[in-house]
Amino acid sequence: MTRPDYKAPRLLARFAQGAITAVAVADVFRGVAVSARVAHPTDALGRESGFASMILLYAMTLAIVFFLVWLSRCRRNAEYLFGASVAPGGWAVVVWFIPVINWWVPRQIVLDIERASSGTSQKGGDTVLVNIWWVVWAAHSAVVLVWDLIGRGTSTPVIVVSEGLDIAAAVLAICVIERITALQGAALRTMSPVEPLAHA
Repeated sequence: MTRPDYKAPRLLARFAQGAITAVAVADVFRGVAVSARVAHPTDALGRESGFASMILLYAMTLAIVFFLVWLSRCRRNAEYLFGASVAPGGWAVVVWFIPVINWWVPRQIVLDIERASSGTSQKGGDTVLVNIWWVVWAAHSAVVLVWDLIGRGTSTPVIVVSEGLDIAAAVLAICVIERITALQGAALRTMSPVEPLAHA
């Protein structure tokens, strides 16, 4: 029988999924507004583009907060269920904001949480969904970064590619959240918990 304070973070998952959906929608509207402003540079279109960018920023902030809170709860559940030391609590959040290493370490943390939630600490297994999500997300980030650096970030072809990758990454992120939450829900209903390992 599980303790009341350890349960699958279903509500947090729904908030994170909703916020990620809002980011994808807001990003599409921002892309359309930016394209219109570039094609016809008027004050009205400039204000519309600025407003769309502001909404996107707010949606991204909410999505980041909900996703990281959800991930932290899943990390704690993984340790509680299987005694697997996935990552120190603060590290699982902070690592997303550290340049360079945030291109691969967060993926490993998500994979470790997924493995623990499915009842195995062995490498391998069903990592396809997380890996595809990470590749698409990284590709989107790289496109935005490179084209912004060379000053072509507002060209229509770049916006189309960026929006396509962003939507795909959002759909895959929603699927990753759903999978890990479902795995933890099933594990917490059927498995006996293990005391988590103490961190040094």
